[in-house]
Amino acid sequence: MAYVEGSHHVTLSVAGAQEDVDFHVKVLGMRMIKRTVLFDGALPIYHLYYSNAHGDPSSVVTTFPWAQAGFHGKRGTNQAREVLLSVPHESMNYWHQRLTEHGIDVDNIDVFDQRRLAFRHPSGIEYVLVGNTADERVGHAGYGVPQEHAIRGLHGVGVHVTTPDRMVEFADESFHSQGRLLEEGDKAALQIGNQKYGNHLEITVNRTDEQGTWGYGAGTFHHFAWNVDTLTNQDDVKFAIEGRGYTDISELKDRKYFKSVYVRTPSGALFELAVTHEGGGWTCDESPRELGTRFQLPEQFEHRREEIFERLEKIDI
Repeated sequence: MAYVEGSHHVTLSVAGAQEDVDFHVKVLGMRMIKRTVLFDGALPIYHLYYSNAHGDPSSVVTTFPWAQAGFHGKRGTNQAREVLLSVPHESMNYWHQRLTEHGIDVDNIDVFDQRRLAFRHPSGIEYVLVGNTADERVGHAGYGVPQEHAIRGLHGVGVHVTTPDRMVEFADESFHSQGRLLEEGDKAALQIGNQKYGNHLEITVNRTDEQGTWGYGAGTFHHFAWNVDTLTNQDDVKFAIEGRGYTDISELKDRKYFKSVYVRTPSGALFELAVTHEGGGWTCDESPRELGTRFQLPEQFEHRREEIFERLEKIDI
């Protein structure tokens, strides 16, 4: 039977590369594990990867800095909106103080009777820290962030929709959700897969904002990736989705570190089915200790290495 294991990674279209590195590494304390370029299209753009200590599936945030190319997006409804990150419950005061000290406006919000912290990436993308004391993943203690407070990984993704029933139906029938865990006002939380963490899909009814953009553009989500474990299961999940009539789904794409299929959901959010395949993974071109230290290129761009490197924004890692 086709199944979804849980989350894999999230990919965002941000603005500047350096401000993105500073935000994830120097403020959030995450570990840079890969520095490469977007595999699609003719225009090389950075693809930057950040994670917890071990680069676990369900812990990775990746970004495309599009401002250099002049591409800017629009946040709105019918679009993935919030990056939900997991930290210990008892770390909320620490993170409120740290974010404030780094000049980031942070709000205490109450969601599902639990305190959360809401703030924004420099490009405007919405981030939320969610408390989860049971999260066993190991955070990366970087740039002064103590181990006990470090970000464990993804909590999930927040999606805004005008018609929530279509998205709930899709999640139940095609992504095998565990049903609605929590409901509160205009928001519902679903669990995708059986993992204890990193697999929450939070749906917000939003009939106020205009339609958000779906393509590449600074300041917006690009996609949220779910871990489907094996290539055989990936095929099974894809065929099941197509069999339900959701045919806006891609062919298999080799991303070197994992293999991917993309589907546009009824909410407008782009979801990915990802598999860290044999021969892939973060250590296929760098040792565990060296992750993120060298500029990597897919084979089709290797002959243009010098030209590409000179064209890209210079960043201080």
